[in-house]
Amino acid sequence: MLAHRKVTENLRGIAAMLSAVFMFAIMDASMKRLSQNYGPFEMSCLRCASSIAFLTLPIAWTGSWQSLRPANPLLHLVRALLGIVMLSSFVYAVRRLSMAETYSLFLCAPLLMTALSVPLLGERVPLRRWLTIGVGLCGVLVMLRPRSNGLVSIAAAAAAASACCYALSAVTVRTLGRTNSSAAMVVWFLLLVGIGAGVLAAPEWRRVASGDWVWLGAVGVSGALGQYWVTDAFRRAPPSVVAPFEYSSILWAFGIDWFFWSVLPSAIVITGATIVIACGLFIIWDERRLATLAETAAASPPP
Repeated sequence: MLAHRKVTENLRGIAAMLSAVFMFAIMDASMKRLSQNYGPFEMSCLRCASSIAFLTLPIAWTGSWQSLRPANPLLHLVRALLGIVMLSSFVYAVRRLSMAETYSLFLCAPLLMTALSVPLLGERVPLRRWLTIGVGLCGVLVMLRPRSNGLVSIAAAAAAASACCYALSAVTVRTLGRTNSSAAMVVWFLLLVGIGAGVLAAPEWRRVASGDWVWLGAVGVSGALGQYWVTDAFRRAPPSVVAPFEYSSILWAFGIDWFFWSVLPSAIVITGATIVIACGLFIIWDERRLATLAETAAASPPP
């Protein structure tokens, strides 16, 4: 019964992750459009504010304000600080790179989550997975494309920094999810990040043009749904189970780049993304293999 419940929760977590990836692709395309007129911190603030507006409607309708009561507020604050860096770095990167380039670099996050689960969650990672993580990060280096002077572009570095912050934030969800509802984690994350980013954006704040409100509404709806589903995914299942399904985002990125901006990914981006995705898929295959062996050993009668 317990094993069946675990499988069901894992499947629900995977479904939530796939839904979140689709919503975030819509949100990121809208943010790329808006980022041409507004700074990274202002865009981060507007993204959070627009999502909160849509998230609080069902909560107000059902009167479930009690579900927003936060537990472990210090960890909420740490997650918010990571969120500010993550969002602002991502906006900076997606403004200057194609969505495919930004997403390909961001895809190293699941590999980082696996590595971070050791010191932060006490999980054990076999040597073969550490080697896989190392190969995957080499794929990231391919996409970073160091210049002749040994430096990488600021936009590419920003995308990599965003992935690091996202991985750290996702790991904290496993701890927060034990004592907080999904709604509480989402609302407090958006609220704290929105306030922090708004303060940082205040000196160079620009008034939102009338023609941009439609795009901002798209950011709000897709961001609210995506944030809820990605939080629910990590709350229901371990990062090693749901994180690899984020790789489906690269398909949306390729399609959006081609459809809206007539941009196709370069050979370097495809090569690096293939390395990163292959490593991530190996990790999830290895996780499932070990789980199957453990279940078989537990079901076998003792000698």
